[in-house]
Amino acid sequence: MSNIALIIAGGVGARMRQDIPKQFINVYDKPVIIYTLEAFQNHPGIDDIYVVCVEGWEQMLRVYAKQFGITKLSNIIHGGTNGQDSIRNGVEAIAEKYNDDDIVLIHDAIRPMVSSDIISDNIRVCSQYGTAISVVPCTAAMLKTYDGETTTQQVPRDNLKTTQTPQAVTLGKLKWAHKEALARGITNSVATCTMFIELGQELHFSLGSEKNLKLTTPEDLEIFKALYNSKKDGWIK
Repeated sequence: MSNIALIIAGGVGARMRQDIPKQFINVYDKPVIIYTLEAFQNHPGIDDIYVVCVEGWEQMLRVYAKQFGITKLSNIIHGGTNGQDSIRNGVEAIAEKYNDDDIVLIHDAIRPMVSSDIISDNIRVCSQYGTAISVVPCTAAMLKTYDGETTTQQVPRDNLKTTQTPQAVTLGKLKWAHKEALARGITNSVATCTMFIELGQELHFSLGSEKNLKLTTPEDLEIFKALYNSKKDGWIK
């Protein structure tokens, strides 16, 4: 059984207010996406890396991969019209080489702090159950609003989890889910986990971390720099 990382780097990141896609922003002379790729490159359980890349940046990614020694990168795929479409493109490319019982770990290119422990637990849970969604407990007070400005309702947090990536699924399940989603008219689900929920499927949780930060805003970049400088884990070079 093989474990394939599918890195989603198809977004442009308008909220980052930069001229280049946020996954290619340089932090300490290294693009964000390279920090992410290094985590999977250095994990002994990962056999191959595929990247779904924003249009026009494919060659730049190849150059960076060569420069920083990302030898497991074997395929760069064009992004789609939305996240679900981009992931489906990646799944279809992986299916040309791998078998239905192989594991695909879908991960945001803009989560550069993913740890070896998170990747390992994602693989472990998926190997046992066929799915694994990285999560952390919800620690905030959750309020429901219908107008975006006021609220009179809370949502009990004890039964809530905050999802992250990687989200691992066996290739056969992924192929079925994307085909079934299109057949049901589900075309823009916000994540792999939400698409599976919309299809009525049970999912299993794996380890997440508050440090597994998604870089969405300029403030997130500052937090990433602070985390990076506070402690260099073994996979960070």
